Amino acid sequence: MENRPQLVPIRFLPARVNVERRPDGIIILRSPEPPRPYARCLGEYLERWAAEKPDEVFLAEREAEIWRKITWAETRALVYAIATSLLERGVSTERPVAILSDNSIEHALLALAAMHIGVPVAPISSAYSLMSRDFAKLKAIVSLIQPKLIFVQDADLYAQALQAISAQGAEIVAARNVSPGATPFERLTAAGDAAAVSRAFAAVQPETIAKFLFTSGSTGQPKAVINTQRMLCSNIQSRAQAWPFLEDESPVLVDWLPWNHTFGGNNDFNLVLGHGGTLYIDAGKPLPGLIEVSVRNLREVSPTIYYNVPRGFDALLPFLEKDAALRRSFFARLKIVLYAAAALPASLWERLRRLSTEETGRCVPLTSAWGSTETAPQVTLVHYEPLRTSVIGLPTPGYELKMIPVDNSGRYELRVRGPNVTPGYWKQPDLTDAAFDEEGFYKMGDAGRFASENEPARGIEFAGRLTEDFKLSSATWVHVGALRVRALAALASVAEDIVIAGHDRDEIGFLVFPKTGVGNDPASRERVRQGLALLRIELQRRSIDRRYSRDPHKSIIARGRQICGQTSDCLL
Repeated sequence: MENRPQLVPIRFLPARVNVERRPDGIIILRSPEPPRPYARCLGEYLERWAAEKPDEVFLAEREAEIWRKITWAETRALVYAIATSLLERGVSTERPVAILSDNSIEHALLALAAMHIGVPVAPISSAYSLMSRDFAKLKAIVSLIQPKLIFVQDADLYAQALQAISAQGAEIVAARNVSPGATPFERLTAAGDAAAVSRAFAAVQPETIAKFLFTSGSTGQPKAVINTQRMLCSNIQSRAQAWPFLEDESPVLVDWLPWNHTFGGNNDFNLVLGHGGTLYIDAGKPLPGLIEVSVRNLREVSPTIYYNVPRGFDALLPFLEKDAALRRSFFARLKIVLYAAAALPASLWERLRRLSTEETGRCVPLTSAWGSTETAPQVTLVHYEPLRTSVIGLPTPGYELKMIPVDNSGRYELRVRGPNVTPGYWKQPDLTDAAFDEEGFYKMGDAGRFASENEPARGIEFAGRLTEDFKLSSATWVHVGALRVRALAALASVAEDIVIAGHDRDEIGFLVFPKTGVGNDPASRERVRQGLALLRIELQRRSIDRRYSRDPHKSIIARGRQICGQTSDCLL
């Protein structure tokens, strides 16, 4: 990454960090920038922008050939009408609002209305309704939170899921194809009692529960993570201090990330809400047949900020590279790109940088952040030019990062404390107690290291999930997250994704999910061979403790091919 082109000019908080080093090796990182006051609740942002820019577009959603748009003033009026209907129905913290379907204007209006009067909203992954046969996770979630009202965009599409949870007795509201016994969404918007809504709004406090967001449930049933108004509002303010350029221009996002996840629903949506911007709801996804929807939207709308996951960039980049009109539109107003949820392979980083430089003459800053559902989500943020794609930044104002040594390789367990951290899991006190240490730091389960050991202000580098690491039979620790990123970078031309295996085995195994068009042919085999050779060089060059192997005879195997002739105490 030498000879970097000039960056697009942008206002960042200077990269500085206060470092507290304890005798036991524990380190606490804090921003030297004092946290500023933040809003009482999300509704204060809606009230502000409806008053200051009533006729500017807040939300837009494609309907066939046109964009359906709704202004800030229209949003506020509809929120007050829907909130009135919710008050009449007696929704509450104990009987909240649940949303089963994907992002839409109706989804946003209902969520904003519930939160405006202090009622939690629970957006639930549509996969639990549309891709499940037994609806076990959906049933468990509904049983846990006991919603009073359940919204779906299309009652026909969600008919089987609704039938599976019908015994819960919640009112069903649908925007399209309203089934018998369900309530049309329009009925919620019929009338408004401004006085009643204003009274309820005035009673909302920072500790009021805004949302229940759900963990993936990959090792059991999903947990309901309490997200308070304080968590969400402090996150908006903390990011604004690290990224002061947000005050220079209202953000415009074209965004597909789902609102049932903290990245899309908190980070992205609240960025627009907090800064009076415009959100174009992208119905596309980084999947064949759906990425084309995103491409069409990005041809028509030029974002100022673009968020995505690495898989999303991987799907979008081929279109950016071959479509000049898309490239012009994408980079026309773009100030910054952020990837999160996983490290961006270096090959994607370089392709994005090259396209940006070729199109604009300057490089759009490529940044990252780190957090979780339990932290609303942001804890650290890159607000400078990072050394590598795995750098997740520095703690932003008001948040503390505890680093606990876990081995002799420079890795630390990461824990978090601050107003952005959840008070716990809904109706699961045992899990809540276990999630925090004696000082009140939330145990993230992630590992990190200093990007530069002698320069803490260079930030933290993500070093994988502690729970996914494993040992080989040689007692060698394999740090799966770091190895997977490097393997994907080396095999970028052939691998859609890679699963790392080898717990208690002699060798590491790669389960490779090939890209479309990659098969058992000479050309594909040659690309695999070249990629594995690159990875072998990389693994020979570095290990976690910066030392070479003590046993030169062990091998790492990917699809039966030897790619590295060494191991060490810690692999990557």
